[in-house]
Order: sequence, then C-alpha cells, then structure tokens
Amino acid sequence: MARTSCELAIIGGGPAGMAAAARAAALGVDTIVLDEQPAPGGQIYRAIETVQASRADDLRILGEEYAEGAALAAAFRASGAAYEPGSVVWQALEDGRIGVSCNGAAHMLSAQRILIATGAMERPVPIPGWTLPGVMGAGAAQTLLKACGLVPDVPVVIIGTGPLIYLIAVQFARAGVPIASVLVAAPEIGMTDALRVLPGALRSGRTLLKGLAWRSELRGMGVQMVHGVSQPVVEGSGRAEAVSYTQNGMRHRIAARLVLLHNGVIPSTQLALGARCKQAWDAGQHCWRPQTNDWGATSHARIAVAGDGAGILGARGAASLGRLAALDAAVRLGKLDPARCDRMASEDRSELARQHGLRVVLDRLFPPAAELLAPTGAGDIVCRCEEITVAELQDAVTQGCTDANRVKAFTRCGMGPCQGRMCGAAAAEVIARMLHQSVDQPGQFRVRLPVRPVPLAELAGLQI
Repeated sequence: MARTSCELAIIGGGPAGMAAAARAAALGVDTIVLDEQPAPGGQIYRAIETVQASRADDLRILGEEYAEGAALAAAFRASGAAYEPGSVVWQALEDGRIGVSCNGAAHMLSAQRILIATGAMERPVPIPGWTLPGVMGAGAAQTLLKACGLVPDVPVVIIGTGPLIYLIAVQFARAGVPIASVLVAAPEIGMTDALRVLPGALRSGRTLLKGLAWRSELRGMGVQMVHGVSQPVVEGSGRAEAVSYTQNGMRHRIAARLVLLHNGVIPSTQLALGARCKQAWDAGQHCWRPQTNDWGATSHARIAVAGDGAGILGARGAASLGRLAALDAAVRLGKLDPARCDRMASEDRSELARQHGLRVVLDRLFPPAAELLAPTGAGDIVCRCEEITVAELQDAVTQGCTDANRVKAFTRCGMGPCQGRMCGAAAAEVIARMLHQSVDQPGQFRVRLPVRPVPLAELAGLQI
C-alpha cells in the first residue's frame, strides 16, 4: 500500500536526493525518496551499486569520479529513509500534494516539505539532421554504458562542446568503441585562455587537471580531435550516414553511422515550472533555473530545489546542496535548532564555494556553442513531437507572436508529450533572433499538469 503522507518528500535519487535523504533521516525527519529509476544514483551515478558489485571492468572504464557515488549510495541505503523506486512524479503542488505513478497505479502523496532533486538534462542540439536514426545525445549513450554495459560497435562521431565530451570519449575509447572523430565546436584551449581564469583555476586545479588528463589520454589512444568546428550537419537518407562540417574555411566530411551530440547540460525544471516556482535566467550557463536561496528554498514555502536542477554544479556540489536543503527542512519541521543548523552547514558551504569557483571557470572556458543552440535552415525541425520547423516559428513571429507562449499557441511547438523539454530552448533562440532580442526575453513555455504522460486508467483509479 502506497504511503499517503510524510514530512519530507524528495523527488529524485541522484547525488542531491541521496545526500538530502541521509541527512534528513539522521535528524529524525520522516523522509520518502521518490525515484523514477530502479535503483539510486541518478544520471551521474546511474547503476553504481550494480557496477560496483558485479562489473569491475565497467567501473574502471567509467573512472574514479563515477566510483565516488558508491559511498553516497551506501549511506543513503543505511539511512532509514523510505525509498520508492520506479515512481514517476507527474505533479508537485505548492500545497504539498504530489502525484505519483508506480507499478501501474497512480496515487497522491501529501508532504509537509517537498525537495525537487531531479537533476539536469542534456541541452538539446538541434543541428540539421538531428532527428535521423543513428543520432542521439552523448549523455544517452553514456547512460546505456552505465546502466547495461552497452557500447556501440560501429564508428562513432561526437559533436559538441564542454568538458563532458572529453570524458564520454575517454570512457568509450577505454571500452573499445571505435571513435572516428571528436568534433569540438570551440577553439582548443590555450595558454591565454588558462591565464584568463587563473585565479579560479588555482582554486579548482585538481578538477581542471582531470580534464587535461582526459584529452591527453585520448591523444595517447590515437583519437582524432578536431577543434574550431562550425556548421555541423548530419547527412543521410533514412539514417545517419555522414557528418559534414567546416574548419578553417574548408568543408570536410566524415562517414558516421552513429553520431553523438552534446552542448552542455541544463537544469531539469519541469516539476518546478509545474508548481509555478519563480524562475531566473542564468546568463553564465545560458539557461533558466528555479530561483532559490542558499538553502534551496523557492518562491513557495513548502518547495525547495537542490542539485543540478537548481543550477549546474556537478555531483559534489549537488550533494552539498541536498544536505543544506535537508537541514533547512529539519529546521522548518522543528527537528533542528537554527544555531546547530548553521554549524552543521559549515562543511557543505565550503564545498559549495569551491564548486561555484570551478563552475565560473568552466562557464568561461566552455560556454555553449551558439550555433548549436538552434537550427537556422527553414526546413529544419525544432519541435520533434509536433514536427514544427524553423519556418513555422518564423511565420508566427512575423504574424505578431512576440513571446514563447504565443508562438506555442499558434504553432503547437512544445505541446507534445515532452512539453517543450526538447524544443523550448531552441524555440526561444529562434524567436529571439527574429526579434533581435536576448534569448531570455521571449520567456519559457508554460507547463501543463501532469508534467509527464499518465495513462487514463491510472487517473480513473486515483483516490483523491
């Protein structure tokens, strides 16, 4: 029988959710973790328990950063917090009600506090040809490696920017995947760039050295890395067959049966949007995120957001944010004295300062590639669910639609099952460019409840 009430409901079982649950349970807070996945770990530490227990070779391939998740998962399992895997949350409301689907049935959970810890998602990369079979997000391919040990057996081309493309390329190369090329949509980082961010780099040198080590390892394995790539296009008739791109004014073409795209990650904001939490534009990370204070509290008294869902900081930063949000929940629930809360928060605040310093460095060295944010060809698809093209969005703007939701109403862009997760950012880019505005001015697509598709049979059996 599903629980119907709790003091603290945590949505998501990644670093922030696990750390928050362990901290809250230790303070006597009645805590439930609702996790869509079958086991804790989130995207960053997906399947960490299984990999550690029975897939030693994959643990070596994925690296020490991934292995760090084992201790976090073990602490969570030992905490006594209730864990409900396979739970899809389709609404979270400001009054504390949460809609959940689990094992083919929907139910409502009432919580005194809600912590949304749904993490990040890959920023969609809507380049020409991105809808062809044989094209997927680099993070999705990495998920298959973590969850199942599955890797491609055909030559792979990786396109994009950001430090994660080097990590993913290293992991695949270690696994024996033939990597045809890594096409980086940014110049290679040189001494001038390093000096530009030297103060921050010195504070977070160990992490940056890892990135340099990944590139060095790739070169040692003979992986081709091409920097300064522009105008990438996935070519093919019915499926991906090749990638063409421009470098130094010359057009190149490389055969590719599998193309992986990556242009950084952005907060997963759907539940917070559905709860009408105020959002803030993050110019450094070029994305929207929930507006939160230092404890993760949002504009709604019952709802907090922690982890990469509140702003991209990585696994360690996410765990610290989760613990701080748990401390705040314990104070609000009368389980913890504010003075003791401040003392307990000291270590995580210090860790967050380090991670914020690193984030500033990474944002300056690896900004999202502007030309990968939205397609420019009239016939290029922006919204995959409704098959809406650039030309259709431009026509709506020409007819007087000057914000994202008017364009949505005129075109159905963002009205599909994903509710704009895969097209909202690109649509805003198209609108802003048409109107010569900054990309935050068109705003965000509004989210309808439920934020995830729910079978009618489950809703019909819902006990309100």
